Amino acid sequence: MASVSEYIKESYIELTEKVTWPTWRELSSSAVLVLVAALIIAMVVLVMDQSIHFVLTKFYDTLT
Repeated sequence: MASVSEYIKESYIELTEKVTWPTWRELSSSAVLVLVAALIIAMVVLVMDQSIHFVLTKFYDTLT
């Protein structure tokens, strides 16, 4: 049980004294970057999906 309490104590010390936390400006900047990247990737996937749907619809329409 002593090892568990030692682990918790060392974890707390590391999180409060050794970790460099980002500033609010850095955090918001990173969040905006992730949001923009996610939107771009979503748009690329949407275009690919719509393109494949269009091609397959035309292909199957010619078979019937």
